[in-house]
Amino acid sequence: MSLLGAGPGDPELVTLRALRRLREADIVLYDALVHPDLLRHLKPGAEVVFVGKRAGRVSERQTSINARLVEAARTCKNVVRLKGGDPYLFGRGSEEAEALVAAGVPFEVVPGVPSPMAAAAYTGISLTHRNLASSVAYVTATESVEKDESTHDWDKLATATQTLVFFMGLRKLDTLMERLIQHGRDPRTPAAVVSCASLPSQRTVVGTVETICELARQQQLDMPALTIVGNVVKLREQLHWFESLPLFGRRVLVTRPEGQSESLSLALRDLGAEPIELPTIQVAAASEPQLLRDAVQQLADYQWLIFTSVNGVKYFFEALYASGGDARRLGALKLAAIGPATSLALVQHGLRADLVPDEYRGEAVAEAIARASGDLTGVRILLPRAQVARDALPNMLRDAGAQVDVIPAYRTVAARADSFAKIRERLEQGTIDVVTFTSPSTVDNLFAALGGAATQLLARTQLAAIGPITAQALAARGHRAQVVASSYTSEGLVAALVALSAVSPAP
Repeated sequence: MSLLGAGPGDPELVTLRALRRLREADIVLYDALVHPDLLRHLKPGAEVVFVGKRAGRVSERQTSINARLVEAARTCKNVVRLKGGDPYLFGRGSEEAEALVAAGVPFEVVPGVPSPMAAAAYTGISLTHRNLASSVAYVTATESVEKDESTHDWDKLATATQTLVFFMGLRKLDTLMERLIQHGRDPRTPAAVVSCASLPSQRTVVGTVETICELARQQQLDMPALTIVGNVVKLREQLHWFESLPLFGRRVLVTRPEGQSESLSLALRDLGAEPIELPTIQVAAASEPQLLRDAVQQLADYQWLIFTSVNGVKYFFEALYASGGDARRLGALKLAAIGPATSLALVQHGLRADLVPDEYRGEAVAEAIARASGDLTGVRILLPRAQVARDALPNMLRDAGAQVDVIPAYRTVAARADSFAKIRERLEQGTIDVVTFTSPSTVDNLFAALGGAATQLLARTQLAAIGPITAQALAARGHRAQVVASSYTSEGLVAALVALSAVSPAP
């Protein structure tokens, strides 16, 4: 049994040991504040059980959670209890550990980044500072319901340390600040409330012990929230960085196929955005896979092999390996890749592209091959690609005299219905600021799913296209892409979003 700290919210603020335990888990019992991206690390077939508790909502009792943990440990090999923040810092992890000890269940505890440390780092409010604070106290505003009265000694607590951090105190903020003042804290002491620390939805309100309650009420902050009291709050004016990121707070829909959105999502998260991964397409083998199997048996007949996507590389090599072959069968074949991501996919198979055009589109590939080869008359070219794709590339090569065999390697189909249902729900709620499109098929499938409501649902969002061809697919649907990447890559798309944010701040 492993009691794991999931950290404060940002899914990358988790330890390597915790990730290893998640990947090994047979069952995971997780809390409400655990970021859903962490559950993607689970192996296929792992059971996931929600046992979260949230203030003001009907939740599972702690005794029931303890019993579940014991039962799971007796029936499964690798059991993980995944808790927000750190298990032993106001996380009731010690109570769960006590229940395991009583039941004779062996366990380990993997610490997590505590929420006050994240709130401090992500707001620019260092909890300690050589000139401002040499002591800090963590205080829970929600004590055990079994206690007749608070056990906090306010006479000592109010002034005992230079920095105070209150957990779970948003609903009791008035009372907490009144008690501090009553017991000797200067009402002019700087104070801050941090909501959703370390996430793109983070919000920070700064005032004083005397004013912070009204300021937080005006801003209608969400839980979870921490309150920080002390002169260290002044540091925020100089040290804040997270909320200054160029895409901070933007909620960006990533429509790429499942398993292929990581690079774009990470780039967005690094710049403060919230990536929402809900694919509009998924990739499958071509309808007639035998055509590709036959082609990999005849590679010696070709002079050029062209890849126009990472998926083309993936399915080509799957067919090659399934036939008993490997990269040696490519022999003296010259390789062309449409862009850096496709070129990198070849490197992962031990191969380097002979040609990558400066502009990442089919026409540029054809022009580059013509320049590199001179006369293409009679040159045989193999092009394994999507089952439905533009014909500009093969047509240009044929016009130059080449013999081009276009082989369907894969096809794109609509994503699962539940993905479109979640997209529609978010659009209706207004919780998507930008929709990114990385191919015409991502456009076509989303608009097909939204139907006649597309125009209304997308009215409050910005539309971003990875390149002009994808932008043309939007235009064909009667919509203009406000963002069109000049470099047709994930990095180019993110750069274009940053450029737009400079003139159009997040809502």
